[in-house]
Amino acid sequence: MITLCASCGAATGEIDMGQSKSGGSGGNFNVDFGSNGNVGGAAGGGVGNTGTSTEGSACGQLVATIRDFSDQHPDFEKLPYVTGKVELGLVKANLDKDRKPVYAFDKPTVITSQDTFSQWYRDVNGVNQKFSVTLQLQETSPGIFVYDNDLFFPIDGKGFENQGRNHNFHFTTEIRGGFAYKGGEKFSFKGDDDVWVFVNGKLAIDIGGIHGKETATIDFDAKAQELGITKGKTYSLDVFHAERHITESHFRMETSIQCLSVPVL
Repeated sequence: MITLCASCGAATGEIDMGQSKSGGSGGNFNVDFGSNGNVGGAAGGGVGNTGTSTEGSACGQLVATIRDFSDQHPDFEKLPYVTGKVELGLVKANLDKDRKPVYAFDKPTVITSQDTFSQWYRDVNGVNQKFSVTLQLQETSPGIFVYDNDLFFPIDGKGFENQGRNHNFHFTTEIRGGFAYKGGEKFSFKGDDDVWVFVNGKLAIDIGGIHGKETATIDFDAKAQELGITKGKTYSLDVFHAERHITESHFRMETSIQCLSVPVL
């Protein structure tokens, strides 16, 4: 059974995006939610990075931006990069002025360069192709919402297609959203390959690299000071994922956030 939180929403007011209007990291970014005060609620409020309301999705209905890449891209399907383990610290601790992650090195690691990495979550003609995919959270037990897919291949046969394989294995996933922090919430991710989750523009989950299925959890109360979040206010939660190597693709999100909502980009 799929249960949507149709009426819950954030407090009317502002969302702290972890960046200032001038484009620097670490400040506040105010957003008008609309007259009903919902974060992406069905009645019209929404989360955006332009300082104005946008039409958002219902609670629990996440809209992911999938960007497809060829296996010829230097960061995808390159055997020297397949370490089989989590690589910590590949991205910087704060999102940039565009709310995108930033490669933390000036040399190759399991990522070639900042130039190649900057293409992962931006539209680049001839390099990637963009698709929108809806990911529906299910209430698996009271107050716990889950999206779980052990065959996460959302663009099979599309974009650069499967390139002779049984699935399209080379793509990135971007989910940008907001939630009201009420206290006691948690958010977990289990999957492969690279996954970075930012809350309030700050890195909260770091499981980068080409590896098997790994799990990490954000305890918002335990990390409140580190993330700069205060109960009763609304903050951004941004998920950045990459599938870079053949064989498997796992993608599981579990949260006790009452209303995690994501606008259509």
